[in-house]
Amino acid sequence: RVNSQSGKGGITFLLEQEYGISLPRRLQIEFSQVVQSETDRLGLELSALQIHQLLDREYLQLKSPYQLVGHRLQEENGTSAVDLQVQTDEGAEHWQGIGKGPLEALVASLPIRVEIMDYHEHSIGSGTNARAAAYIELRLQGQRPLHGIGIDENITTASFRALFSALNRALRIADSQAA
Repeated sequence: RVNSQSGKGGITFLLEQEYGISLPRRLQIEFSQVVQSETDRLGLELSALQIHQLLDREYLQLKSPYQLVGHRLQEENGTSAVDLQVQTDEGAEHWQGIGKGPLEALVASLPIRVEIMDYHEHSIGSGTNARAAAYIELRLQGQRPLHGIGIDENITTASFRALFSALNRALRIADSQAA
């Protein structure tokens, strides 16, 4: 269990031991602030399950304003082309981008300029049941960097989900600051 004084070490340990999620250092710091805010709000300790649910709500379930519905990736001679189906608050959209790799192609397809600051990935589990976890730190122009998390059986899809997670979080914060 973790309370508001436990810090990022306890949070990181519980997520890794119980769920196989190994947060990069700067994401540990960012998420510990989310956990501390929740423990202060509730005045309670959080269990590993509650911490995982908070991580899920804050990073994995954020689907607005952009949700990745599907993608097709084509790679040839060091160039990646991505074709995305995206659900926006206005409806279904189709985005395309080209880059030196899948993430660069995805960034090129976005209607908003972003800069990827950091990227990490690892497997959760092993063998044929393994899933990929991807962590992206990105920055919108004029904002502090924020993280996103993506988990999927496919590492490219996990990476794309992580980017959408970070983008949606950054846009949510930008909207709240503008209000």
